[in-house]
Amino acid sequence: MANHKSALKRIRNSETKRLRNRYQHKTTRNAIKKLREADKKEAETLFPTVVSMLDKLAKNNVIHKNKAANLKSQLAKHVAAL
Repeated sequence: MANHKSALKRIRNSETKRLRNRYQHKTTRNAIKKLREADKKEAETLFPTVVSMLDKLAKNNVIHKNKAANLKSQLAKHVAAL
């Protein structure tokens, strides 16, 4: 266990951030699944929110920016093909 005050604080902050990252990542994955199962009209309304979620994850380095770009591209093709 850490002895320094700053190290203890760092452990607390890291855990908080880890849980927040896990929650946001899981929420985004569920939104992607929901979008893929949706019909055309619902998918078109969901698409901007899912893209926004992906951009936020990429900005905070929860996922890689190229992965976000690939997912957005795939989803855009999917929505267009509906």
